[in-house]
Amino acid sequence: MSIRKFMSFIKYISIFLIILSTSFASAQEVEFVMKTSKQKLGINERLRVDFVMNQDGDNFNPPDFSNFSVVGGPNQSVSNSWINGVRTYKKTYSYFLSPQKRGVFTIGQAAIVIQGKTYKTIAQKIEVTAAVDIPKDPNDPSYLASEGVHLVAEVSKANPYLNEAITVVYKLYISPTIGVDHMNEIDSPKYSDFWSQIINTQNEQVQNGKYNGEDYRFLVYKKAVLYPQKTGKLEIEPLSLDIALRVPTNRRDIFGSTLMSRVNRTISAGRKTINVKALPEAGKPLDFTGAVGDFTFDVNASKTELDATESLQLKIAVKGSGNLKLFKLPKVSLPSSLEVYEPEHNENVKTNLAGMQGSITDSYTIVPQFKGKYPIPSISFSYFDLKSNSYKRLSSDEILINVLNGPASHSTDANNQNASNSNKQAVVLNSDHFAFIKTATTFSAIKQDFFFKTKLFWSLLLLPFLAIPIAILIRNKRATRAADVSGNKVRRANKLVKKYLSNAKKSLGQKEAFYIALEKALHNYLKAKLHIETSDMSKDKITEILTTKQVDTQVVNDFISLIERCELARYTPIDVVTMQEDFEKAGQTISLIDKQAR
Repeated sequence: MSIRKFMSFIKYISIFLIILSTSFASAQEVEFVMKTSKQKLGINERLRVDFVMNQDGDNFNPPDFSNFSVVGGPNQSVSNSWINGVRTYKKTYSYFLSPQKRGVFTIGQAAIVIQGKTYKTIAQKIEVTAAVDIPKDPNDPSYLASEGVHLVAEVSKANPYLNEAITVVYKLYISPTIGVDHMNEIDSPKYSDFWSQIINTQNEQVQNGKYNGEDYRFLVYKKAVLYPQKTGKLEIEPLSLDIALRVPTNRRDIFGSTLMSRVNRTISAGRKTINVKALPEAGKPLDFTGAVGDFTFDVNASKTELDATESLQLKIAVKGSGNLKLFKLPKVSLPSSLEVYEPEHNENVKTNLAGMQGSITDSYTIVPQFKGKYPIPSISFSYFDLKSNSYKRLSSDEILINVLNGPASHSTDANNQNASNSNKQAVVLNSDHFAFIKTATTFSAIKQDFFFKTKLFWSLLLLPFLAIPIAILIRNKRATRAADVSGNKVRRANKLVKKYLSNAKKSLGQKEAFYIALEKALHNYLKAKLHIETSDMSKDKITEILTTKQVDTQVVNDFISLIERCELARYTPIDVVTMQEDFEKAGQTISLIDKQAR
């Protein structure tokens, strides 16, 4: 073997070994592990499970957590830092579990796809014992959290009537020495057997008050108006919150300030039982349809004099406070010679802690067919009055409709015949019903024209020759644009920004879909404006680039806060008003960056 061939062989072997070692090193770089806060716990304790990876992945699939209830999570946290030119990345999915029974249980494998390869954690065994005593140590953070935080459900009335409004107000009491980082609603009451309406508490402020005779701060967390739909004992399901707290310890820092310990606590408002009374049978009207409250009743016609085939509107309205959306208005009974269409139902009802208030209306369109006078008989509406605990009836006055012009009825006694609902009358058609069809016409000779040698003929003939240079110009522009890789990325990202902002607007009210679309819009905007790839979108780098481009600090902070909101919003309760504010803020922030970036 010659020296040259030997050196070439050594070169190939070296390259092979380098590739092999690199592949082995890259395979060793990926870590995906499951960490538990403890291996043994009492049935009254909580278990924290973290799934940690050192590279970003897709399609995270947690275990089913059989024999445990998920009381919190998944909470997602990401850490991305550069130290001495070395990047350190850490992503964690956290779950908080409550055991359902005693025994030794296995938490199965979680899986994730990283760089196209699936990684799985190792299953772990957890032992659940009988309930353990929670130490009543005033210096123990868990004990302080259990004693200093309370969720209370206040029910306005424990013995309501069927369809009578009651309110449930959930108040969160917190000791002045305890701080709250964030809270998450993990179990919402379904209010079975009730018609329910949640009242917005977005603008509620923290107040000072008393709980068991001690000073507390409290927040009205949630309000609900309920109308029971069944009689007997009905249960109001509990509301459960998972709260991250800062609890004082007996340790102090070098400045003498009390050090705080972070504790997660799950609290519930507890079940409430109400006894719903049936409405009394004594005195119940035959036409009673379930209206309960305090109402007024009105029937009016848009006109009382008209011609045949003209129309009028007859409106039946109930106004007041009560279960307006839960009963039907009385039907109208009219003579057969009045053609009546199905009513249009309108509701103008607002719901607050006092219950439903407003009005409901049925609007009938009526078209008379014959000349004559037609009485609309009195219409009655009955309801149960909660003030007097008795039934009341409201009746309208008779309305007389006078049809001035039109065909006469075949009956000799038109008024009596029209007042009867039992006999249908044939519709008499007007003699001029088909007057709009023109039967007299005039004819004229058609002048013969030739298409050949007209302006349109020559235009169509020359158009293909004129289109050739235009097509060449368009093709050249397309080729130039296709070669502009960077520009195409920017344009594609701009299109995606508009698309995802539009999707976010359409998804208002659907929390998860809204914030996913908004996050994608923000990321694609960064690609288009700052030429940042998704893998490099750390908050520090975004802040650094925006600051370098002379964007105001406040605008940069607003943009970063929007990204953080998108990351956390899927795991926290957020209403439609907040989503609308975030959407508007995103548009304003993007506009300001466009104007300020240099």
